[in-house]
Amino acid sequence: MVEKIKDAQDRTLESLFASDPIADDGFSERVVRRISRKLWVRRLTLPVAALIGGLIAYEPVAGLIGMLGSFISATQVDFLGPVQGALPQVQMLIMGGLLLVVGLVSMRLIED
Repeated sequence: MVEKIKDAQDRTLESLFASDPIADDGFSERVVRRISRKLWVRRLTLPVAALIGGLIAYEPVAGLIGMLGSFISATQVDFLGPVQGALPQVQMLIMGGLLLVVGLVSMRLIED
């Protein structure tokens, strides 16, 4: 249990922390405001850049997908013919992915 007896150092520390803050004409408040503004700029920079990049790349990617689809339909090759029975079903892939996510999240929670 914590001792309730205070020595000279404890009383000195208490008197230092109990004193009024030093008047700084709002300097501390301006610093905190500037730091929070920079923090928001950093948080928004990556999503905005990704959105702009996605808007710029939309038309070329759509053209590439269309060209790939026309190429596959023109060749008429069955890519999955011999291995189609060996591939897992979509439901099995989704369940495996969910189990992986649950496992990773639970391991993260256990570490904390």
